[in-house]
Amino acid sequence: MQSQTIRMDNLRNLIGQKVNHEGRACKIIEILEDDIPAIILQHHEHQTSIQADQHGEAHRKVPSTITLPVIDRESGSFHPAFSNLNLTHLL
Repeated sequence: MQSQTIRMDNLRNLIGQKVNHEGRACKIIEILEDDIPAIILQHHEHQTSIQADQHGEAHRKVPSTITLPVIDRESGSFHPAFSNLNLTHLL
């Protein structure tokens, strides 16, 4: 497969975009700019998870998040999980 070149500006423009991931409504809330860029999705359903503070004590409920790589490390093309979000045309 062909290697993909991604401009980080284009990825940053995806922040706030609403997507459907595995049948759940999500919103892109952050971009990780590592050697393999990734997006952070926050679930918009009312299900929450308990978040621990810096001392490991759980005090609040927050929407769950998931991290998806943008590029597949082995093939160099879009990662299948990212491709399933149907955002590649925006890059």
